Amino acid sequence: MSANRHRQSSTSGGPLRSLSLHTIVVITALFVAVPLVYAVLGGFKTTRQLSSNPIGLPDPWMPENYGGILASGSFWRMLWNSTYIAVLTTLVVVAVSALAAFVFARFAFRGREALFTLFAAGLMFPFAVAILPLFVLLRMFGLLDNPLGVILPQAAFGMPMTIIILRGFFRAIPGEIEEAAILDGCTPFGFFWRILLPMARPAIATVSVLAVVNSWNQFMLPLVVFSDDSLFTIPLGVQQFQGQYATDIARVMAYIVVAMLPALGFYAVAERQLVSGLTAGAVKG
Repeated sequence: MSANRHRQSSTSGGPLRSLSLHTIVVITALFVAVPLVYAVLGGFKTTRQLSSNPIGLPDPWMPENYGGILASGSFWRMLWNSTYIAVLTTLVVVAVSALAAFVFARFAFRGREALFTLFAAGLMFPFAVAILPLFVLLRMFGLLDNPLGVILPQAAFGMPMTIIILRGFFRAIPGEIEEAAILDGCTPFGFFWRILLPMARPAIATVSVLAVVNSWNQFMLPLVVFSDDSLFTIPLGVQQFQGQYATDIARVMAYIVVAMLPALGFYAVAERQLVSGLTAGAVKG
């Protein structure tokens, strides 16, 4: 009887509940989509059109704004710099964090939880607080105006979250599999390399996507490290372009849209893997 009552109460508010959920989803989607659409259309206008008709369609359309940016060599150089730094950062983060997570997940030793808590506390450490001592260290080691000056700090700040996610996945692997591998003559590193990493592929893909996105959106660290504009990344390029064309708002909008496209394209490709990896981790955790 209680089940019937529960079923009746859940079905009685069905249409109203569905309508409210759809309303929330539509409003949330509008919050995200409206600025993007406005920026894309604004890039096809002139600054005068933006002032006289900010929400209308371009008349006439000005594809020259986008064409001029895509024909610029500096834009492609910054795109390469961002890609290079993001890929190397991801490799360092995933390689080091996977080994650390393997130790925290599969080995019992004194102080393990305290050391893991120390790593996890890195999530509470704001990046802006560390920027001054970090700048001094990078200058001491000669890493200013060097991509390694961005890659290594980004990797260090990305490790806490990566270790937390990977440790949960590694601990979810049954111990019987490890025992069977050891009985077959597998060393601990062999078990990690041949069995654990392939089984944790969704988690590896998830943390890789997160590392790439975090590196791609990083602005403050490249701003501090790079003074040579040949090393600038895409976020620094947006700032530089905005400084050069401060009065040409339409062209700045076009540059922002073009700068967003690689990140949006990458997320469109990796979105399914990212969501499936995070939800799998939630179930296992």
